[in-house]
Amino acid sequence: MAKVRLLSRAHVQELITMEGAISILEQAFADFAAGNVIMPVRTPITAPDYAGLSLFMPAYIPGLKVLGAKVVTVYKDNPSKFDLPNVMGTVILLNPETGAPICIMDGGYLTAVRTGAVSGLATKYLARMDTKVHTLFGTGVQARTQAWAVAKVRELERCLVYSVDDEEKKQAFAREVNKLTGVQTDVAKDAEDAVRACDILTLATSAKEPIIDGNWVEPGTHINAIGSHAPGMRELDTATVVKSKVFPDSIEACSAEAGDFQIPIEEGAWSMDNVAAELGDVVAGTKDGRTSDSDITLFKSVGLALQDMATASYVYKEAAEHGVGHEFEF
Repeated sequence: MAKVRLLSRAHVQELITMEGAISILEQAFADFAAGNVIMPVRTPITAPDYAGLSLFMPAYIPGLKVLGAKVVTVYKDNPSKFDLPNVMGTVILLNPETGAPICIMDGGYLTAVRTGAVSGLATKYLARMDTKVHTLFGTGVQARTQAWAVAKVRELERCLVYSVDDEEKKQAFAREVNKLTGVQTDVAKDAEDAVRACDILTLATSAKEPIIDGNWVEPGTHINAIGSHAPGMRELDTATVVKSKVFPDSIEACSAEAGDFQIPIEEGAWSMDNVAAELGDVVAGTKDGRTSDSDITLFKSVGLALQDMATASYVYKEAAEHGVGHEFEF
């Protein structure tokens, strides 16, 4: 009888590190670039009677010997009606040799960390080595892991945070980032000034319309755009996309889901033919990333199942090695 390990959110938080997540994603994206990952585009299923959406994200990564899927549910009435989060995630890992289940884990915190980690990976390969200032739009859970990841791959002197939240929340977030990263973190008063001051710009908001002006973005900046992940939503204006060297997590996924790209295409201002390379190609060394200190590099992520499966496999191995979680016969 197959034994399955059950990992709660607390277990995942105990086991996962940002360094570990970035490292495993580095291998996964290299495998992806080599064509060694099987990953269908995620499948959405709506439950209109309950204002619900479920996203099914499977992947098989032979190089890591990981097979499984993540299910993300978005039910907007959960907090008010059931005292539950509006977004939840569940990961199931299978033995790729037998198909038997080996692990079920909470996917909420894992998703936040892997999304931060992929921006950390992109920053490692695309940002200038002498970067000192990171400007971060957003002060939510996802913004926290973005700050954490970027600080792991560059020696930063300062982080500026900007959002539409109230001042108390922004100041509390800045203190938390300062404690987490050891980087002096301040609340920015003006969006334009914050963008012009930075070497690395990360956008982690729920905006549906552009929150920056391409004229603010200085030569040499690296941008991580991870907040918008659906058609019709975007954080970037067309000018920013046009003036950047663009590196998506997946051309296929971004073509289907990234409003940041779809809208400039509809305007006739830009084309997916202008993509410099997928991130995996740069990680694998088969295509160039930044070639000049004056390049504006743009990493766009809509989130891939391979990120979840790679990170989950790392967490599972740590859990098995250290005896964390609960084992039961399925």
